[in-house]
Amino acid sequence: MTTHWILGPGAIGRLLAHSLAPLVDVAVIGRRALPSRQVLTTPEGDVRVQHLTSLTAERLVADTPAPPAFVHLTTKAMAAEAALSSIASALPPSTPLVLWQNGFYAQPRITQTWPGPVLCATTTQGAYLTGDDGVVHAGRGPTFVGDLDNEHTRLAEALAALLSEAGFTASAVGDIRSRLWQKLAVNAAINPLVALHGVRNGELRGDAYSGRVVAVVKEVTAILAKEGVVPPNGGESEAAWLALVWQVVENTANNKASMLQDVEAKRPTERGAILGPLIERAERHGLECEVLKGLDRELAQVEAGVEDNSPGAALPPVAGASRGSLRRATGCLPLFSGEDTRSAQHGF
Repeated sequence: MTTHWILGPGAIGRLLAHSLAPLVDVAVIGRRALPSRQVLTTPEGDVRVQHLTSLTAERLVADTPAPPAFVHLTTKAMAAEAALSSIASALPPSTPLVLWQNGFYAQPRITQTWPGPVLCATTTQGAYLTGDDGVVHAGRGPTFVGDLDNEHTRLAEALAALLSEAGFTASAVGDIRSRLWQKLAVNAAINPLVALHGVRNGELRGDAYSGRVVAVVKEVTAILAKEGVVPPNGGESEAAWLALVWQVVENTANNKASMLQDVEAKRPTERGAILGPLIERAERHGLECEVLKGLDRELAQVEAGVEDNSPGAALPPVAGASRGSLRRATGCLPLFSGEDTRSAQHGF
């Protein structure tokens, strides 16, 4: 049986572990080990218990295990490079990576620096944590897999087949870059608003919030048009983007978005990976984006003084791994959560 390592035991990481565990050997890697007994609550309310292998990065490197078939990075976007660096010494350079991050920050950076295949996955599966031993699968949605340069089609097809068998309804695609931008558009319209107002996704349909959703989508539509990103589902411009957002809101109505979970837990959010690329591109094209900038400022105020202790945050460096060795492993120094993430936005 092949082995899949899941780096970052947040909501999507644990949902992925539960889904894959009946089919492959799974190891969940984090800053601290979790209880082996893990509970999954399905969208239908069923409760399923599984025993999952949970390791710290330091323990994993010290044990020198057999190389995995895939490493899934399910950390926050701004922590992905540091997390990868923490286990890089245990990985052959040909190891395939799968990036599950929101936004469009980690994907191009790691694709450029990792010597092996790098696949990107985007999903509208909804999940949230209920503690160290529980995750709720709050909503189902499609998953798409591909690589930014369309060089690993067969690998993407094999992974999509496995994910589909695991219940993720996955497809291998040749336009993952556009689909990542589509997911980014949806994230920008949903995550900041639910995080700032403390509501679940479905509540955005109400009169109190729907106007702000429309305002965000209007700005995002103009930005993506300049970027050459085709509107979804064969639709036209703003109406197509708005329809996609409302569809995801409906499909994940009971979901507590990751950004809301971060705010409630007093952790930094992924605003730099979600709003940051859109604001940067808007400024590059000379477009107005006052709504997006306003959301970014509001979230920055919420985050002020917050220390990141999330299960999906950057993993600490492994003992004996110098910053020089981390640079050799990933081609850049790790971005730890305490650094100013906006300073690196020129990489988009």
